[in-house]
Amino acid sequence: MAQPTGTMETLAGRVPADLYRWFAELQVEGAATNSDKLRVLLAQMKRQYDGSFDYVAAQAWFRDLTAPLRMSLSALERDNGTHSEVVSSLIDHLCALSALLLSARASSLSEAKATEEALVRRVFSMTEGLLRQAVTQQAPAINPEVVRKHAATTVELAKLIDQ
Repeated sequence: MAQPTGTMETLAGRVPADLYRWFAELQVEGAATNSDKLRVLLAQMKRQYDGSFDYVAAQAWFRDLTAPLRMSLSALERDNGTHSEVVSSLIDHLCALSALLLSARASSLSEAKATEEALVRRVFSMTEGLLRQAVTQQAPAINPEVVRKHAATTVELAKLIDQ
């Protein structure tokens, strides 16, 4: 839960009954009461807002959003001895891409070019990582055949570019 900083202020408001019931039943990690939930959710919204102007803050926010998936995969790894470098890598790349999209501004041609450059560089980095996993028959993935199963068209296109 986000730790309060400074003094606490009272916030009051009226909400529709169905929205209140949803909020009251909502499970928020680290929040036991409605006041705790509101503090945690406002802190998350602030991080989201701050992330819309800052790449690093946006990436941290997206990592928080993917935490439930990463935690459940860790539990599967512990319980079943399985690990997926493929999923881990994709989560990292997609958090970075999302952060780029959220925090980028294109108020000039040079900013638009820089954003395009960063996005394309990241997408090709992600593609290269997947292609590295396709070099062997068994990728380090939950389903070892998943990368090779979906790589054929990309490999075919890459060969055409090379010609």
